[in-house]
Amino acid sequence: MLIDTQTHALSVMHDQEPVWTFNAIALGRGGVTPSKVTRDHKTPLGEFRITEVRKSDRFHIFIGLSYPNPVHAKAAHEAGQISDDEFWAVQYATFQGILPPQNTRLGGHIGIHGVGRGDLRIHQQFDWTQGCIALTNEQIEQLQNLVRVGDRVVIQ
Repeated sequence: MLIDTQTHALSVMHDQEPVWTFNAIALGRGGVTPSKVTRDHKTPLGEFRITEVRKSDRFHIFIGLSYPNPVHAKAAHEAGQISDDEFWAVQYATFQGILPPQNTRLGGHIGIHGVGRGDLRIHQQFDWTQGCIALTNEQIEQLQNLVRVGDRVVIQ
């Protein structure tokens, strides 16, 4: 999957070719960043894996991503933002293919989700999330049928 933050499009890829594209997605209301921190409301850039696909009372469907990844953890560790233990916990989680720690200074709970019971007009006009990628409920229903846990997701 490729998420283009400039064009606000999410494309499901096969052999480097888009097979399905969702337009007019919403991002974090704080913009995008290579170095997200807790409560900055920014969408992190980078390469991730899908860690879960589940129903959500709040967002209709939630597709969890493996944020923070080792690149984020290394930069934060070198900057003194996370501890040695937190750095190694992210590395271990990545190696094991499990969800990295979600409670470091880097934040967590990043994913792709629907609008849920939210206002579709807001979704169509603004980047409104706390750092996630949002689609309409209809789009997220279609997307859940095209992806699976472990799939690669690039946010650029």
